[in-house]
Amino acid sequence: MTTTSTVTDSAGLPVYNPHANIGTGSGTLDQSSFLTLLTAQMQYQDPFEPVDNAQMVAQMATITQSTGIAEMNQSLKNLASELTGTRLGDAASWIGKSMLVQSNIAVPDAAGTYAGQITMPAASEGGIVELVDAAGNVVKSIDMGSQPAGDMTFYWDGKDADGKTVTTDALQVKVRNVTPSRVATWATIAAVQSPADGSSSKLITALGSYSPSDAISLM
Repeated sequence: MTTTSTVTDSAGLPVYNPHANIGTGSGTLDQSSFLTLLTAQMQYQDPFEPVDNAQMVAQMATITQSTGIAEMNQSLKNLASELTGTRLGDAASWIGKSMLVQSNIAVPDAAGTYAGQITMPAASEGGIVELVDAAGNVVKSIDMGSQPAGDMTFYWDGKDADGKTVTTDALQVKVRNVTPSRVATWATIAAVQSPADGSSSKLITALGSYSPSDAISLM
């Protein structure tokens, strides 16, 4: 509870009362508090000895500088927070690993292997995964056989029956006889890009750039 009393002198002007406005304060002085104090100071100043203008300007400059420093510190904290986690630190540790992303284009890894995942909404039979080159030629056919609903992994080492490399180009993934709900392929993470505008990091692969959240799986 706060008790307020007003004491005036013979001229009717308020004078200091040690028992006035007894209570608890906030314990901090922000810009709003400073303006309140400044207003009170001007209101109750001695008319014969008014507050010096230079003093008032100095006080205003001090509170402005303090506010600016506080805002700058908060900005630095926000920047430090953005530079942690998946934006840069965690994402950088993914370089050299492979990520599974939603895509119908398959690219070989360092060993020349093409791999991906087909997701079926229901059990299926007779499905065929085809890897097709830029000219429309089917380079490799993979019989899916009988598959339950869910994910099915496909794999090709990029070689023919004699062990010779057939291609190292990017190939389109097509599925015949069944309709998958998702086609995804594996791609090696070559680099991490941290945009200058402060947005989330991008993982650079032969398939393009992706956000860390785009990874269905990582290995």
